[in-house]
Amino acid sequence: MGPEGWGRVPLLYVLLPEAFMEVHRSRAVRTTRLPDDWATGTGWLDRIVEAPAPARVHAVRLTFEPGARTAWHKHPLGQTLHVLLGVGRVQSRGGPLRAIVPGDTVWIAPNEEHWHGAAPETAMVHLAIYEADEDGSTTIWLEHVSDAEYRAPPRDR
Repeated sequence: MGPEGWGRVPLLYVLLPEAFMEVHRSRAVRTTRLPDDWATGTGWLDRIVEAPAPARVHAVRLTFEPGARTAWHKHPLGQTLHVLLGVGRVQSRGGPLRAIVPGDTVWIAPNEEHWHGAAPETAMVHLAIYEADEDGSTTIWLEHVSDAEYRAPPRDR
């Protein structure tokens, strides 16, 4: 194709012919139960994206049944949570327990030990966005959150 036809070819294709968007259909996403070493109670994970290199972004939708929560963990490059539904809880190691509700967004700094999950009587759904480090690591799992830690009264919003 000569220059006269270039107006019909996206510039991105001309510069980076291998760079095309991918559409992942929702029907192809498999919901998986959170492994017992990652959570207490029942939680479900839907992978949204695990971008190929050189990108590092990962995004998942997590659904926690009432009383379910992650174990303590940390992310080498941090994590963002965005609550979609229900009432949840989030806590940094040594920090106050906080209630979170739809529309709340939580930034968790790199290597900050934390946990998140549903309130005792209410399910919660949130998006989690995080990146892989140079070695491909996204999450370091630690011990389970104790019932005493989980049942502490959350700090007022």
